[in-house]
Amino acid sequence: MKVEATLKNLRVSPRKVRLVINLIKGMDVANALVQLSLAVKGSSREIEKLLKSAIANAENNFGLDRDNLMVADIQVGGGPTLKRWLPRAHGRATPLMKRTSNVYLVLDEKIEGMKKKAKAKKIEKKAVETEEVKTESESKESKKAVVAKSAPAKNSPAGGLKGQKGAFAKKSFQRKSV
Repeated sequence: MKVEATLKNLRVSPRKVRLVINLIKGMDVANALVQLSLAVKGSSREIEKLLKSAIANAENNFGLDRDNLMVADIQVGGGPTLKRWLPRAHGRATPLMKRTSNVYLVLDEKIEGMKKKAKAKKIEKKAVETEEVKTESESKESKKAVVAKSAPAKNSPAGGLKGQKGAFAKKSFQRKSV
Protein backbone atom coordinates (compact mmCIF):
# COMPACT_ATOMS: atom_id res chain seq x y z
CA MET A 1 0.00 0.00 0.00
CA LYS A 2 1.32 3.42 -0.90
CA VAL A 3 1.32 6.24 1.62
CA GLU A 4 1.65 9.82 0.39
CA ALA A 5 2.74 13.01 2.15
CA THR A 6 3.33 16.50 0.78
CA LEU A 7 5.22 19.55 1.94
CA LYS A 8 4.14 22.80 0.31
CA ASN A 9 5.77 26.22 0.16
CA LEU A 10 9.13 25.21 1.59
CA ARG A 11 11.25 28.39 1.50
CA VAL A 12 14.21 26.73 -0.22
CA SER A 13 14.74 26.61 -3.96
CA PRO A 14 13.89 23.30 -5.66
CA ARG A 15 17.42 22.98 -6.99
CA LYS A 16 18.84 22.90 -3.47
CA VAL A 17 16.18 20.49 -2.20
CA ARG A 18 16.89 18.04 -5.04
CA LEU A 19 20.42 17.62 -3.71
CA VAL A 20 18.96 16.26 -0.47
CA ILE A 21 16.17 14.08 -1.85
CA ASN A 22 18.51 12.30 -4.25
CA LEU A 23 20.29 10.94 -1.16
CA ILE A 24 17.24 9.02 0.09
CA LYS A 25 15.44 7.85 -3.08
CA GLY A 26 14.82 4.10 -2.93
CA MET A 27 16.14 3.68 0.63
CA ASP A 28 14.32 1.97 3.44
CA VAL A 29 12.89 4.34 6.05
CA ALA A 30 15.42 3.74 8.85
CA ASN A 31 18.43 4.37 6.59
CA ALA A 32 16.77 7.44 5.07
CA LEU A 33 16.23 8.98 8.52
CA VAL A 34 19.88 8.39 9.43
CA GLN A 35 21.03 9.86 6.12
CA LEU A 36 18.88 12.98 6.59
CA SER A 37 19.99 13.51 10.18
CA LEU A 38 23.64 13.48 9.08
CA ALA A 39 23.17 15.69 6.00
CA VAL A 40 24.57 19.21 6.28
CA LYS A 41 22.12 20.90 3.90
CA GLY A 42 19.51 23.27 5.32
CA SER A 43 16.52 21.55 3.75
CA SER A 44 17.41 18.15 5.23
CA ARG A 45 15.65 18.98 8.50
CA GLU A 46 12.39 19.79 6.69
CA ILE A 47 12.59 16.65 4.54
CA GLU A 48 13.24 14.61 7.69
CA LYS A 49 10.08 16.06 9.26
CA LEU A 50 8.11 15.17 6.13
CA LEU A 51 9.45 11.61 6.20
CA LYS A 52 8.55 11.20 9.89
CA SER A 53 5.05 12.50 9.15
CA ALA A 54 4.61 9.99 6.32
CA ILE A 55 5.80 7.16 8.60
CA ALA A 56 3.33 8.20 11.30
CA ASN A 57 0.52 8.28 8.70
CA ALA A 58 1.44 4.79 7.53
CA GLU A 59 1.49 3.37 11.05
CA ASN A 60 -1.59 5.08 12.47
CA ASN A 61 -3.92 5.38 9.47
CA PHE A 62 -3.07 2.21 7.53
CA GLY A 63 -1.58 -0.08 10.19
CA LEU A 64 1.67 -0.63 8.30
CA ASP A 65 4.88 -1.80 9.94
CA ARG A 66 7.69 0.78 10.10
CA ASP A 67 10.39 -1.84 9.35
CA ASN A 68 8.63 -2.82 6.12
CA LEU A 69 8.52 0.71 4.61
CA MET A 70 10.76 2.25 1.97
CA VAL A 71 10.89 5.57 0.11
CA ALA A 72 9.32 4.59 -3.21
CA ASP A 73 9.27 8.04 -4.78
CA ILE A 74 10.13 11.58 -3.80
CA GLN A 75 9.80 14.56 -6.12
CA VAL A 76 10.35 18.29 -5.86
CA GLY A 77 8.53 20.92 -7.87
CA GLY A 78 8.62 24.67 -7.84
CA GLY A 79 6.16 26.50 -5.66
CA PRO A 80 5.13 30.15 -5.78
CA THR A 81 7.98 32.61 -6.23
CA LEU A 82 8.28 35.74 -4.11
CA LYS A 83 9.39 38.62 -6.33
CA ARG A 84 11.48 41.28 -4.60
CA TRP A 85 13.78 44.12 -5.71
CA LEU A 86 17.34 44.84 -4.70
CA PRO A 87 18.60 48.45 -4.95
CA ARG A 88 21.77 48.91 -7.01
CA ALA A 89 24.04 51.75 -8.03
CA HIS A 90 22.84 54.82 -9.96
CA GLY A 91 19.21 54.40 -8.83
CA ARG A 92 18.74 51.07 -10.51
CA ALA A 93 17.14 47.94 -9.10
CA THR A 94 17.58 44.26 -9.88
CA PRO A 95 14.93 41.63 -9.36
CA LEU A 96 15.28 38.94 -6.71
CA MET A 97 13.36 35.70 -7.11
CA LYS A 98 12.82 34.02 -3.74
CA ARG A 99 11.82 30.53 -4.79
CA THR A 100 9.75 27.98 -2.86
CA SER A 101 9.41 24.23 -3.25
CA ASN A 102 6.65 21.64 -3.09
CA VAL A 103 7.87 18.18 -2.05
CA TYR A 104 5.85 15.03 -2.79
CA LEU A 105 6.81 11.83 -0.93
CA VAL A 106 5.50 8.28 -1.46
CA LEU A 107 6.26 5.41 0.92
CA ASP A 108 5.64 1.82 -0.10
CA GLU A 109 5.96 -1.61 1.49
CA LYS A 110 9.01 -3.74 0.78
CA ILE A 111 6.98 -6.94 1.21
CA GLU A 112 3.28 -6.63 0.34
CA GLY A 113 0.65 -7.71 2.85
CA MET A 114 2.58 -7.55 6.12
CA LYS A 115 -0.09 -5.22 7.53
CA LYS A 116 -2.71 -7.95 7.92
CA LYS A 117 -1.69 -8.73 11.50
CA ALA A 118 -2.27 -5.15 12.53
CA LYS A 119 -5.71 -5.17 10.86
CA ALA A 120 -6.75 -8.26 12.80
CA LYS A 121 -5.71 -6.57 16.05
CA LYS A 122 -7.70 -3.43 15.13
CA ILE A 123 -10.82 -5.50 14.40
CA GLU A 124 -10.52 -7.21 17.79
CA LYS A 125 -10.11 -3.83 19.52
CA LYS A 126 -13.21 -2.44 17.76
CA ALA A 127 -15.27 -5.47 18.82
CA VAL A 128 -14.22 -5.01 22.45
CA GLU A 129 -14.98 -1.27 22.30
CA THR A 130 -18.47 -1.85 20.90
CA GLU A 131 -19.21 -4.35 23.67
CA GLU A 132 -18.09 -1.78 26.26
CA VAL A 133 -20.31 0.89 24.69
CA LYS A 134 -23.29 -1.49 24.74
CA THR A 135 -22.81 -2.30 28.43
CA GLU A 136 -22.48 1.42 29.26
CA SER A 137 -25.66 2.30 27.35
CA GLU A 138 -27.56 -0.54 29.07
CA SER A 139 -26.43 0.70 32.50
CA LYS A 140 -27.53 4.26 31.62
CA GLU A 141 -30.97 3.01 30.55
CA SER A 142 -31.42 1.14 33.82
CA LYS A 143 -30.44 4.28 35.78
CA LYS A 144 -33.00 6.32 33.82
CA ALA A 145 -35.71 3.79 34.65
CA VAL A 146 -34.87 3.97 38.38
CA VAL A 147 -34.91 7.79 38.31
CA ALA A 148 -38.25 7.86 36.45
CA LYS A 149 -39.86 5.61 39.06
CA SER A 150 -38.63 7.70 41.98
CA ALA A 151 -39.59 11.11 40.48
CA PRO A 152 -42.69 12.83 41.97
CA ALA A 153 -45.80 13.41 39.90
CA LYS A 154 -46.07 16.53 37.73
CA ASN A 155 -49.23 17.94 39.31
CA SER A 156 -48.00 17.65 42.91
CA PRO A 157 -46.69 20.81 44.59
CA ALA A 158 -43.21 19.33 44.90
CA GLY A 159 -43.15 17.92 41.37
CA GLY A 160 -41.34 19.01 38.20
CA LEU A 161 -41.21 22.59 36.89
CA LYS A 162 -43.21 22.44 33.63
CA GLY A 163 -46.95 22.92 33.76
CA GLN A 164 -47.29 22.79 37.54
CA LYS A 165 -50.01 24.46 39.58
CA GLY A 166 -48.49 24.12 43.05
CA ALA A 167 -46.94 26.80 45.25
CA PHE A 168 -43.41 25.92 44.15
CA ALA A 169 -44.18 26.52 40.50
CA LYS A 170 -44.57 30.31 40.79
CA LYS A 171 -41.61 32.57 40.23
CA SER A 172 -40.23 34.24 43.31
CA PHE A 173 -39.34 37.43 41.38
CA GLN A 174 -41.24 39.00 38.51
CA ARG A 175 -40.32 42.13 36.63
CA LYS A 176 -43.87 43.10 35.78
CA SER A 177 -46.73 43.05 38.21
CA VAL A 178 -49.46 40.56 37.42
